[in-house]
Amino acid sequence: MGTIILENIKIYSNHGCLDEEARIGSDYLVDLEARADFSKACESDELVDALDYVTLNNIVKEEVSIRSKLLEHVCKRVLDRIGQELTTVTYAKIKLSKVNPPIGGHVEKVSIILEKEY
Repeated sequence: MGTIILENIKIYSNHGCLDEEARIGSDYLVDLEARADFSKACESDELVDALDYVTLNNIVKEEVSIRSKLLEHVCKRVLDRIGQELTTVTYAKIKLSKVNPPIGGHVEKVSIILEKEY
C-alpha cells in the first residue's frame, strides 16, 4: 500500500453563498491524499501501473472549477469522482481552503477536510 499527496494546488473559483463571491471569486488551495496498492508500479517502473498524480490533479482542478455554494459539496464531488475513475484508490482525503474568506477580520483561510474509503 502506498500514499500519494498533492499539496497546495492553487485554483481560482467562485464558491460561496454570497452574490459577491459568485461575481468576484477567490483563490483556493487544495491538499489531496490518496492511497492505493503501489506494488505493481514499484516493480514495473511504468506509469500505466501507477496512481497518476496528473490525473488526480486534473480531477481536482475540474471539480473545484465548478461553482458550489458550500466547500463541503465541492469536496464530496472530488472524492466521488476519484472513486468512480480511479478504481485502485482505497482511500482519499481532501482539504479545500478558501483564502481570505469574506467573514470580517483577518482570517488567512478557512478549510474543509473530508475523507472517504472505497
